[in-house]
Amino acid sequence: MLELHAIAMDEFGLRVAMINNYNWNAPTPCADWSVRDLVNHLVVEQLWVPPLLAGKTVDDVGDRFDGDQLYDDPVGRWTEASVAAQRALAEPGALDRDVRLSYGTVGARRYCMEMASDLAVHAWDLARGLGVNDRIDPGLMAEVHDYLSSLAGGGGLTGSGMFAEPVPVPDDADAQTRTIALTGRRP
Repeated sequence: MLELHAIAMDEFGLRVAMINNYNWNAPTPCADWSVRDLVNHLVVEQLWVPPLLAGKTVDDVGDRFDGDQLYDDPVGRWTEASVAAQRALAEPGALDRDVRLSYGTVGARRYCMEMASDLAVHAWDLARGLGVNDRIDPGLMAEVHDYLSSLAGGGGLTGSGMFAEPVPVPDDADAQTRTIALTGRRP
């Protein structure tokens, strides 16, 4: 699980390193999100990891991570937040804990997979927003597809309000195409 999460972090981080001063405001496949908004979202996601793994609740953390967390150094903030999240996940016993999220309590392994999935899909979004190579590690995308597919039954993804309806793709589509389509994006 940690290796999968690390690969997802690397995929997103690789694209963050490609951002220049001219494309922070570029649109992404995420409705209403610019490149900066997308990176901020992932920074915020990483900032939540240490306190949640330490047993804090969403109420305990409150609004500490609301708003723009990129400040004057978006790439530096990404690096700080991602390193802190990876350290928290790698602590002995961290993946055996429970994490209290806004929608309920889940095992830290599931939380880690949720984070890896978010990073992988948003690495694709960021690549599209930047106009750079959008091929994500195929093994990662296969795992993400399996995870998201397990949630899709009963309208799980679309019903969450975070995803559009899945986009039809050919039966022989690769894992990345199937994953991206499952999240309502056009591959």
